[in-house]
Amino acid sequence: MEHGPGTVLVRYGEIGTKSSKVRSDMERLLRENLESMLAARDVEAAIDHEWSRILLRTDDADNTDAAVAAACDTFGVVSASPARSVDPTSEAICEALVAAAADHPDGATFGVRASRAGSSERHPFSSRDLEIDGGSVVEAETGATVDLDDPDRTYYVECRAEEAFVFTEKRPGPGGLPLGTQGRAVVLLSGGLDSPVAAWEMMKRGCRIVPVYVDLGPYGGVDHQARALSTVGELARYAPDDDLSLRIVPAGPLVETLMAEVGSTRMLSLRRVMLRIGEAVARDVGAHSVVTGESLGQKSSQTGGNLAATDAATSLPVHRPLLTRDKTDIVDQARAIGTFDDSTITVGCEQVAPSHPETNATPAEVAAAEPDDLFDRVETLLDRVEVVTPEETRS
Repeated sequence: MEHGPGTVLVRYGEIGTKSSKVRSDMERLLRENLESMLAARDVEAAIDHEWSRILLRTDDADNTDAAVAAACDTFGVVSASPARSVDPTSEAICEALVAAAADHPDGATFGVRASRAGSSERHPFSSRDLEIDGGSVVEAETGATVDLDDPDRTYYVECRAEEAFVFTEKRPGPGGLPLGTQGRAVVLLSGGLDSPVAAWEMMKRGCRIVPVYVDLGPYGGVDHQARALSTVGELARYAPDDDLSLRIVPAGPLVETLMAEVGSTRMLSLRRVMLRIGEAVARDVGAHSVVTGESLGQKSSQTGGNLAATDAATSLPVHRPLLTRDKTDIVDQARAIGTFDDSTITVGCEQVAPSHPETNATPAEVAAAEPDDLFDRVETLLDRVEVVTPEETRS
């Protein structure tokens, strides 16, 4: 008896390599995150966890695609498949394969890939038997040609002890680890192309993020803050239960001081100020690190030597998920995760950069060029932080 097509197979990868205790904790958190994602999108689905699969069950088959989409936006999910759930018999599986082949494209080749778990006493057939018998019924139904090397369409069968699943697609998810398994990090979020992608990458590795925007005043551009707010709203879609309120730190007067008093290392001093701000926020919220969207060699302030000079301003680890990424790759990912459009607003922060920037400064050289009270002034900025919620970014 077929249980209906409203089933989604959800697969995870790296979670399965962990020790039993860690794996159990991560699986529990992944289920909770899936529940949150489904609820945020008004998708009604029950969640089962069997073997190394999570199953989403919908009473209404029309919800299946929405459930798949929600799963594929959930960190820790490698892929998801809308599936037909049937009894684990050869007859029921073949009937489901015939139903799945009803829309087989004209002229398309096909293959059947089957896996069977359980004893031969329970299932008197092998995976190979399912592939042969399933291939025969699909061929009879469609008249299509079998191609086991590179088929145009693949029919998949997963046969378990109490239930079997038939499906034709595996939609990719983000992979990584469940959000919330790796603590909390402060992200210096400009809203540009790079920093939202860096934030997303940290979320993918299980890290909750605390976004911080350093307002450069007249040197930031009139739309700089607006695009930071917009990208926070986009990132919040991937973490519906998290507080992704944006902390806006007013640093305009401090930037004016740097413009007036610091020369070729000015941009490095600004980066050091930002890192020190990130560190202060991290202390306040219990975060373990500061994250930036910097990529090695992309700008003069991002050479290897200059990164070392800026990192000297903080005692916390500075994570750069995009360190070795090419710009074209970052742009492609920004498009894929939905932050590209909001990140391409023209801004004026380039005004801070000196005409002839230092490209290989030492920490001592940068510190010597800075006002003596620079970091003392940073501490005073935290008293005037404005907090804006993702809901307000969309209003």
